[in-house]
Amino acid sequence: MATLSGKSILVTGASSGIGRAIATALLAQGASVFGMCRRIGKVPDGVTPISCDFRQPERIAHAFEILDAACPQLDALVNSAGVAYLSRLTDGDPADWAEMWEVNVLGLAFCNQEALKRFPSTGGRIVNISSLSGHRVPPTGGFYAPTKFAVRAMTESLRNEFRLDGSPHQISSVSPGFVDTPLVDGYFKDREEELAQMKSSMRMLDPEDVSQTVLHILQAPPHLEIGDITLRSSDQKV
Repeated sequence: MATLSGKSILVTGASSGIGRAIATALLAQGASVFGMCRRIGKVPDGVTPISCDFRQPERIAHAFEILDAACPQLDALVNSAGVAYLSRLTDGDPADWAEMWEVNVLGLAFCNQEALKRFPSTGGRIVNISSLSGHRVPPTGGFYAPTKFAVRAMTESLRNEFRLDGSPHQISSVSPGFVDTPLVDGYFKDREEELAQMKSSMRMLDPEDVSQTVLHILQAPPHLEIGDITLRSSDQKV
């Protein structure tokens, strides 16, 4: 396994949930961790915070300029920032659709593009946090599932571009099922009874389950490229 000690790694959405767990796990491996998020006061101790609104490309570009001052070279990017609303296609709020598309898809794409400019010539790694909703559409998929299908497609598109260009960079995605995070709580807002029933009937994944999977990818030797990892609670049926 490759060491992460001394590596410079950027984690988006590092202030809560999966992103926070990933940042914490990377710190424990000796990495220099930068957390790009809106609530910079909530990143783990030891993470260098960078404020960013992922709905605005110019704010993303500015955040990476701030990163340059503290980090001359970036070794890896973990895209964990995302939003999830239970917003149906038949009667959902288009404002929710727009935010999910701007953050989950366009914001992620902009971060990938900016990170690539800062990767070493020997190769860097990107890990996109996707979802099982990007592999199959659950009954409550609504507009959220299409954004995660887009993340999977972008991951594969970028992998193909690396191969065509002879680039040493690698890209992977991690697609978890339900994870016990504030994002899931927000997804089921106004449907608290349904969420409570689901939590009583199954144990969700912990954010640390996902963070250990990300570590596995980032610590893989250079000759090993991991494509997409799916994981779910053994209790999850869908």
